[in-house]
Formats: sequence, structure tokens, C-alpha cells
Amino acid sequence: MATRPRDLADRLAGRRKPNDGYLRETFNLPRDQARTRARDFLTRYPKAAYMSGVESWRELPGGNIEFTMRRLPSAD
Repeated sequence: MATRPRDLADRLAGRRKPNDGYLRETFNLPRDQARTRARDFLTRYPKAAYMSGVESWRELPGGNIEFTMRRLPSAD
């Protein structure tokens, strides 16, 4: 619980999306489907052109994988 207005402001600031120009997509899939989805993403948006990659991932209880892919909006 926030005790000061500054505590609340800090907590809300942590929720902001980074303004670094990347587009992000988050997925929550079973392990095999997660691998397939990540491969498809990297095939569609190659790292050399879009600087794409897996930004973060974690294994959830039950075996699902939650992961975030990022890429630049264009290949310029």
C-alpha cells in the first residue's frame, strides 16, 4: 500500500511501456507452441532487418511459457 504520493507515482511509472521504438508482443503458450511461435516471428521479422528477438520469458506453473518478442516497426 502506498504511504506517500511519491510511492504511488513510482509504482505507476514502473507500469509505463518503454519508449524505445520497439514493438512488443507477449504470448502465453504451451512449450511446443511457444517454440513454433517464436521461430515464426523470427522468420517473419529477421534479426538483421528488424533487430528482433526474445526480450523476456518465464515458465509458468502448469508448463506454459510466457514470453515477449520485440522488433522494430520497419526494416529501414
